[in-house]
Amino acid sequence: MKKLILASLLFATQLFSVTSHAALFDDTEARKKILELQANQQSQNQATQASLADLKKSIQSLEQRVTAIEAITKGQVLSDMQNQIESLKQEVARLKGELEVASHNVDATQQRQKDLYTDTDTRLRKLESSPAAATSEQPANATPAAPDKSSQEFQTLELANGLSKEGKHKDAFAAYDKFLKDYPNSTYAGDAIYGLGYSQFALKNYKSAIATQQKLLDTHPESAKAADAMFNMANSQIQLGQVTNAKKTLKDLIAKFPNSEVTPTAQKRLKALEAIR
Repeated sequence: MKKLILASLLFATQLFSVTSHAALFDDTEARKKILELQANQQSQNQATQASLADLKKSIQSLEQRVTAIEAITKGQVLSDMQNQIESLKQEVARLKGELEVASHNVDATQQRQKDLYTDTDTRLRKLESSPAAATSEQPANATPAAPDKSSQEFQTLELANGLSKEGKHKDAFAAYDKFLKDYPNSTYAGDAIYGLGYSQFALKNYKSAIATQQKLLDTHPESAKAADAMFNMANSQIQLGQVTNAKKTLKDLIAKFPNSEVTPTAQKRLKALEAIR
């Protein structure tokens, strides 16, 4: 019996030992599992925090974009652009205004010049209507003393003079030109050159008229038509708007030919030009 009790105690002791060992083993594993779970939870928490941080940044970026969109929607940016556009429009309008003013000034200046020349031409035509002017502006008829009116040479010049008096200036020009070609050394050459230049003036070939009358002054300075040639030159210069040159020509005429029939008219014309500013 004693042996049975001892055996029972021994068995119970061993059983308790095994049970205690098993219990101890189970507690260690549990702790290990808990630690693993904690580690995993911490790792997940860190990942979650990182995700949250990224999400927060994304939200901030979206908020900035939304703010920008709202600013555009509210017209802040568009208002700035509109202000710039309005400023540019105002600048363009200002420049257009300045251009219109400049164009108006140019037109006004051109009109004043036109009125000036028209007024000058009107005054000069009134002066030309005087007897002295009418005589001086007509092609030369004066010939040397006792001319041979029966000569072909004289008749040719008279034909040209007659055409000029009739206002047939193209025909007169051709007749004077033919005379000078046929009789280059004629005593009437100065008269013919003057008639040629006057025909050019009547045909509004003012530059050619000036050149022809200058030729008369250069080749026949003692011609009776020298003063008339200078007067015709001055009229051509006026028609070309060369007022300064016209004044000089008239002054030279008055100084060189103070007793010429055309001089009084030249003086009136010079006075009229000097009165114009």
